[in-house]
Amino acid sequence: MNSPAATVIDLDPYTFGPTQTCFGCGPHNERGLRLRFQREGDAVTTRFVLGEGHDGPPDLLHGGLQALICDELAGWVLVGLRDRIGVTSSMNVRYIRGIRLGEECVGVGELAAEVEGMMTVRVKLVQAGQLCCTAKISFMMADSARMDELLPKGVPDGWHRFFDGPDAPEPATEP
Repeated sequence: MNSPAATVIDLDPYTFGPTQTCFGCGPHNERGLRLRFQREGDAVTTRFVLGEGHDGPPDLLHGGLQALICDELAGWVLVGLRDRIGVTSSMNVRYIRGIRLGEECVGVGELAAEVEGMMTVRVKLVQAGQLCCTAKISFMMADSARMDELLPKGVPDGWHRFFDGPDAPEPATEP
């Protein structure tokens, strides 16, 4: 992560609207993790404590949930650092040590590579100063026209800028 003097900026949990139901970050998803994210210099971070019902082995966080948190954090790296979202195209997760339930864990994500049509993010999950999990996640950076084809209901209102860039206009809607 960056120097201790890095400015911390909370990322808006309503970035994708008040009704979005993402399992990882949806503010109103009762069954979800409701993760929150901060930008700290050139990194995006999250802090979380998960408990009963999130375990795999007794008292340890389920490995699939660790992967989900890594993917979610990586997605917010794109939002927080580039004002973009992408589609996960590959993810390589390395489990180093178990994450204990009921204790805070810190996730840190940084942009590792940015080439035409792809962005790659590196993530680490740390608990009590010990590295628990690392991941390398690559994203396809599709435009909103392509996403309209992929998403069953098309690109939601207000999301076009994340696919087409922050200066892209939202399409006109019919009255």
